[in-house]
Parts: sequence; C-alpha cells; structure tokens
Amino acid sequence: MQRQVMLPRLQQASYFIFPESIGWYTDHPGHVVYRQEGYYETYSIHFIVSGKGYVEIEGEQHTLQKGDAFLYVPMQEQRYYSSKDDPWNVRWVHFYGNHLKEFMLEKGFLRTLWTLKRWMELEEAFHELLLEAENNGILRQTNLSTLTYKILSEFMSYAAPLTGNRGMESVDRILAILPTMQQKACEPFILEEWAELTGVSTYYFCKLFRKATSMTPLSFITLCRIQFAKQRLIEKENMPVKEIAIQAGYASASYFNQRFQEHEGMTPSEFRSLYGKGLFE
Repeated sequence: MQRQVMLPRLQQASYFIFPESIGWYTDHPGHVVYRQEGYYETYSIHFIVSGKGYVEIEGEQHTLQKGDAFLYVPMQEQRYYSSKDDPWNVRWVHFYGNHLKEFMLEKGFLRTLWTLKRWMELEEAFHELLLEAENNGILRQTNLSTLTYKILSEFMSYAAPLTGNRGMESVDRILAILPTMQQKACEPFILEEWAELTGVSTYYFCKLFRKATSMTPLSFITLCRIQFAKQRLIEKENMPVKEIAIQAGYASASYFNQRFQEHEGMTPSEFRSLYGKGLFE
C-alpha cells in the first residue's frame, strides 16, 4: 500500500518550514530508494511503525525496525530499502524552509540514525499533516507549515541517537565536540588539535566528521563564523566590517566578504543595510 501527497515547491517561502511531500509505504517489499550525493535539496524524516528495513551509510548496512527513524539533510547521499521478508510500515515527510540549517545545527540534529523513545505523538502529527495535504493541498499554507513544524518538534522531543550499529560510537565522539567547536569557531582552526582531542588521525577525523554532520570540519567552522558575524553585524551597527571579520576569525576582510557572500548571497554591508536597523523593534 502506498499513500502519498506531493506539493509544489514554494519559490519565495515566507515560512520557517514547509512540506514538499508526505506519505507512507506499507506491505511494499519492493520499496527501494537511492539518491546520489548532491541530488536532493530537502530534509526528510522517516520513521518505522512496524516491520523492518535498512539504511546504508558509506557502504555499511544498518537495520531499522519499529520505533527507529532516519533523518536526511539536503544534498546527502540516500540509500534505504524495505526488508523483503518483513516489509516495513514507514511514514515519511520531506520538508524545507528558511534558516532550517542553522536551527538543525543548533539543536544537534545532523546525524542520520535515530530511535524514538515515544512515537505515538509523532504518528498523530504525521496523520494531521497527511490529511491536511490530501484534503486541502496548498490552500491553507499556514496550516501546512504549522503541522510540519509539529512533526519536527515531536521528532526532536523523543529522538535519541541509534547507537546499536557498528561504528556509531566514533560518530558520537564527533557529535560530542560540536558545541565546543561552535564555541571556539572564531579562533584559529587547527585540524590536528581537534583530531587529537577526538583520539583519531586527521584523515579519520575528517571522514567521521563528514559521516556525522554531512559536511567537512572547515565547512562547519565557516557556518559557525558566519552565524557569529551576522549577529555582530546586527548588534554592533557602528563596528566596522573589517573589525567584525577579525572577530569572526578572518584576518582578511576581503576573504571574509567573499565567504559571507557565498553563504548569504550578499555582502556583509548589504546584510547590515537590509536587516540592521529596526530588526528587534
């Protein structure tokens, strides 16, 4: 059985979060999905109500069953499929939105495999969104956004890292140092020191980091620095951009401007002009 609703992608979404599709598969042993890295631009949550299925990460197969879930971030390689002998009953939703990357990073939801301490509330939220999408499509966009956020909130409330699979303890070590890396992101980034703190080689640290966060260590540092700089640009309206660049960890203002524009689509000065005055009024 397959039940799903596809929704058009909003090009100018004013919502924090919005669904692109929602559905479920049950008694469908042929359910197999592969999306190569860089292909899919949305987040997605899948959770298993019954049965069994598999998620592959870097060639390693992980078994998921009732109460387990998996989360994909944009551009991540995706490979998952149902058990043929005990097909899973799986619910899923794909979603996107403004500032989701920063939000998910702040909350620590970057890994793929999870288990749910409770999942009845999540299933209820899922059904509410599915019915809204089936009955009204995009006619009530505020409802769609609100119900999608409800799913994400319920998931975050009850999800815990799934650690029963081989290799996940090393990933946990990466996740454990992320708050410290974020706190010290504006200091000089020395890869060898972070690898030593984790107890692995620099090569394996980078491999584990990408497995845990779907980004490189330097990409994570850059994201944290941009977040810091945006806050400074708003709160310190009279501080020169060059000084903010130094505080954010960039000795070169021109390189800071380049990185900022790559991430935000505008220069630091343009960002300040657009959002600086009256943002908190």
